[in-house]
Amino acid sequence: MMEKSLSDEELQKRFQDVEENLKIVEENIAAAAECSGRRREDITLLAATKTVPVEVINHGIEAGIRCIGENRVQELTEKYDGYRKDLADVQFIGHLQTNKVKYLIGRVSMIQSIDSEKLAKEVSRLSVRDGLTTDILLEVNIGREENKSGVLPENLEELLGIVSKMPNVCVKGLMAIPPADAQPKETFAYFTKMRQYFVDISTKKIDNVNMQLLSMGMSADYPMAIEAGANMVRVGSALFGARDYSKK
Repeated sequence: MMEKSLSDEELQKRFQDVEENLKIVEENIAAAAECSGRRREDITLLAATKTVPVEVINHGIEAGIRCIGENRVQELTEKYDGYRKDLADVQFIGHLQTNKVKYLIGRVSMIQSIDSEKLAKEVSRLSVRDGLTTDILLEVNIGREENKSGVLPENLEELLGIVSKMPNVCVKGLMAIPPADAQPKETFAYFTKMRQYFVDISTKKIDNVNMQLLSMGMSADYPMAIEAGANMVRVGSALFGARDYSKK
């Protein structure tokens, strides 16, 4: 659910916080990029906007955010008409059920959470129907967590081979979320494994597969993810503040 409407005073405070937070995040991205031998321009900052009011999102966009991602289909559809889509790219980054794909095709530029043949087939079917090509990332369950979505690493290449043959779908890279309770060294190791999968697939010439994006790292660990090789990070609370789920 989205947050309740904010007063003018609350909005102004949120606007100021976003501006200040964005500067810090940008500095951290630039520093991590330099540590990994890259430039700030090589890293895409995606603002994760779950529960964030449209007014606050748009202020962030006006302050320089150029890519946003929603986790929930219903929330995306409710907020969609209000986004500053003339300035920012809109993507879907959350767990996706097959029956909700129809609400995303033609609305988002990319779906980052494809983890099964069934889900990819529905994206392909609806994209063909609408005469569109939909960019996707394959989500990898790098920590092998039972209650987390994502294809297991040993099944990644098989799924990639299947999806690559589907019409009107283009695999643009990989996405992963390491276990939240992992220690920093473990998290870095997960990121490094993902980087290796990304590089290995990149060396193979597969139709409809263009390994451009390695999406990993969130508010708690995005500098580490960049140092390990990520070129897209999904940052939410570090930009917009901790989510308050009591405001519904």
